Amino acid sequence: MENNLSLEPAVLTKVNSWLEGAYDQDTKTELQRLLDSQDTDTLTDSFYKDLEFGTGGLRGIMGVGSNRMNRYTVGMATQGFSNYLLKSFPEQQISVAIAHDSRNNSPYFAGVVADVFSANGIKVYFFKELRPTPELSFAIRHLGCQSGVVLTASHNPKEYNGYKAYWNDGGQVTAPHDKNIIAEVNKIQSLDQVKFVRNEANIEYILDEVDQAYLDKVATLSVDPEMIKRQQDLSIVFTPIHGTGITLVPRALERFGFTNVHVLEAQATPDGNFPTVVYPNPEEKDAMNLAMEKAKELNAELVLATDPDADRVGIAVRDLNGQFVLLNGNQTAALLTYYILQAWKKAGKLTGKEYVVNTIVTTDLINRVAEGFGVDCYETLTGFKYIATIMREKEGQAQYICGGEESYGFLVGDFVRDKDAVSSCAMIAEMTAAAKDQGKSLYELMIQMYQEFGFYKEDLISLTKKGHRGAQEIQEMMQELRENPPKTIAGSEVVELIDYKTGFRRNLRTNEESATGLESSNVLQFLTEDGTKVSARPSGTEPKIKFYFSVREPLASAQEFDQVGKALDQKIQRIITDLKLK
Repeated sequence: MENNLSLEPAVLTKVNSWLEGAYDQDTKTELQRLLDSQDTDTLTDSFYKDLEFGTGGLRGIMGVGSNRMNRYTVGMATQGFSNYLLKSFPEQQISVAIAHDSRNNSPYFAGVVADVFSANGIKVYFFKELRPTPELSFAIRHLGCQSGVVLTASHNPKEYNGYKAYWNDGGQVTAPHDKNIIAEVNKIQSLDQVKFVRNEANIEYILDEVDQAYLDKVATLSVDPEMIKRQQDLSIVFTPIHGTGITLVPRALERFGFTNVHVLEAQATPDGNFPTVVYPNPEEKDAMNLAMEKAKELNAELVLATDPDADRVGIAVRDLNGQFVLLNGNQTAALLTYYILQAWKKAGKLTGKEYVVNTIVTTDLINRVAEGFGVDCYETLTGFKYIATIMREKEGQAQYICGGEESYGFLVGDFVRDKDAVSSCAMIAEMTAAAKDQGKSLYELMIQMYQEFGFYKEDLISLTKKGHRGAQEIQEMMQELRENPPKTIAGSEVVELIDYKTGFRRNLRTNEESATGLESSNVLQFLTEDGTKVSARPSGTEPKIKFYFSVREPLASAQEFDQVGKALDQKIQRIITDLKLK
C-alpha cells in the first residue's frame, strides 16, 4: 500500500502488518475503513505504540490496533500472564477466576481471557454473568485460585475497557510479580505465540454458590443487627449507575435487614454506554443527580451509588437544612472508621490486636480516630493493592478492621482484598441507621466526630499537562518543589518534608532524617506547624499532576460548624494561591 497519508513509517509498517497478518476480517475491514477515510489521527494513536501491560494490568480505548483494547492485545497479555503462572507454580494444577463488568465488550474480552488460560492447561472458574470486582477478589481465595482477572475500566468513560490482574491472596499483583508479569507479556511479540483455542474441559462456570458464600461473609460484618431491626425501614435510594452493583448491593442491604431500599430504575439496567451520565463515576456530582432527585421525591434519608465494577461508593445525605449534599471520599472513609470502631468498642470486640489502614493522601482524621480508640493505623502508598499487601503481611498476627482511600474506596473485613462498594454500602446503611437510632442524621454524626477529633477538610486540584512538553512540565514542577520547597504555606511554617521517591522524611528545623518505610513513589508532602498537609503527586496513568490539601481546626461546638468550615475553605484557597496553582 502506498503511503498517501501522513503516517509515520513505523505506524504504517504496523498497519500493514495487521492488514496482512492472521487477524480476523472484521479487524481488517475496520482498518481499511480508517485508511479510506484518511483518519490519520486515529490510525496514529491506534498504532504508535503497544498497549502497555502496567503494574495493574491493561487499560485503554477499545478498537483495532496495537494501542487499543481488542482480542489480540488482550490475548497476548493473557498468554504472557499464563507463561508467568506456569513458571511460578510448576507441577501444580493452576486455577484462575475471571469476572467482568457491564462495559461494552467486557463479556467478549472475558471470553478471550478464558480461551487463552484454558488453552494453556489452566483451570478457569468463569463467572457466567457480570459481577462486581470485589466478588472476583473474594472468589480467588474462596476457590483456592493462584490468580484472577476482572475485565473493567472502573469509572473511565464508555470508550475504555481494561484488565486487572490479581494474585493468590486476592489482591492486585504487586512486586515482584507485577514487574515479572510485564516482562513475560513483553516477550509475546507475535500472534503465533498465543494459544487462542479454548479447552472447554478446563472451564467451570460459577455464580450462585460464590454469590451466597460472599453474601454470607458480608452479613457477618454487621455489628449491631438489633439496632437495624429497630431502623429497618430507613429509606435508601441506590443507583448502580448502569453497572454491576445491581447484582449484589440490594441483596447485601436485604441481608443486613433493610426493607425500604429503592433502586433507581433509570440507572438499574447494566449498559456499557452509560446513557444517563457523562462519566459513570460517583465522585462526579452529575452522576449522582438523578438518584438525589429520586431521594427528594421519596423523602429518603440516604443515597448510595456505585461505579461500573462496584468497587467505589459515593453517598449523599441530608445536611442541617434537610438538603441532600454529597460526602467526599475522605469524609465517608473517616465516618465509617469512626462508626465501626465505636461499634466494635461497644460490642467489646477491641482487644488491642486490631488495626486500620489509610493511604498517604487520605485524611489524617482516620489516624486520629484510630488513635482515639487505641487501634493501630498503618499508612500505605496510594492504591488498594498496598492496603492488601499490609493485610497479607499482618495475617495471623493482627486483625484488620477496615481501610480506605480518598478516591471513594473502602474495605471492611478481610475476606476481600480490594476496595468493596458492596459491603461498604451495607455498612454505610448500618451507620446511618445507628445515627438515626440516636436521634441524629449521618451529617450530625459527622459533626460529632469533628468535635471529638478535630474538623479536617480536604480538597484536590488536578492539573492536566498534555503531550511530551506536558510530561516535561510535570517533571520540572516536581524538581522545583524538591529543590526549592516552600518555607511557609498559608502563613504557617513548613516543618517537615516527606519525599516518597527517596524514601526519607526530613525535619526542616533540625535537619534530622528518617525512613518512610514505604517503596519508592514520586510523591512529595509538606507538613506545616498548624497541621496543614500538602501533597504533590503526578498521575501514573494520565498526563496530570495532583495536589492534595488537608487543613484542620478544632470544633468546639456544633453551632460553629459552618463558621469553621468557611474558614477552612478560605485557608485551602490561600494555599492554592500561595503555591501559584491557579
